[in-house]
Amino acid sequence: MFRDRADAGEQLAQLIEDHDIEADVVLAIPRGGLPVGRVVADALGIPLDIIAARKIGAPGNPELAIGAVAADGSVWLNDRLIDQIGVDDEYIEEGIDRERENAQAKVDRYRGDHPTPELSGKRVLIVDDGVATGATTTACIRQARNAGADRVILGVPVGPPDSIDRLRSEVDEMVCVETPPHFGAVGQFYESFIQVTDEEAIEYLDQG
Repeated sequence: MFRDRADAGEQLAQLIEDHDIEADVVLAIPRGGLPVGRVVADALGIPLDIIAARKIGAPGNPELAIGAVAADGSVWLNDRLIDQIGVDDEYIEEGIDRERENAQAKVDRYRGDHPTPELSGKRVLIVDDGVATGATTTACIRQARNAGADRVILGVPVGPPDSIDRLRSEVDEMVCVETPPHFGAVGQFYESFIQVTDEEAIEYLDQG
């Protein structure tokens, strides 16, 4: 569906403009969201910054997200899964504390000496290169809400229909280029899905 993240950003920006959606700032989810977000921010003529969250992995299976926490401590928990596998409160609290610190460290590393953007009363467009479960995306959305954003919009090139439907209930507006029914991973919908390095991610931020 997409040649690379730049192409995905161009298609996403076009769809946002077609829907007459206006925003004051683009917040990209690092690292893969930054090349997409740079294209979108430039097309809309608005600033680019970052917003970050980390997933909380299940006991013995760190790849299985039982929740996610953003840098400010905003949390989303998969209560149904937590009950199903019997995760105790202490494990969850430790996971929240640990991953919140990791998310904040990522923001600090990428943002450097750039000031933290003021989101109160702003129309915030959160962008990533795609969503799978939507766990970290949800935590990022909630951080923007908790920061006083007037409107929160999510823009992604691709995601599975069930995750997109769930995320739609978290935001004021949703823009998704493609929602393929047979979804394995975000990368399968890109011809080139090379991992973005920290250095490259920081460069996208500095281009503004």
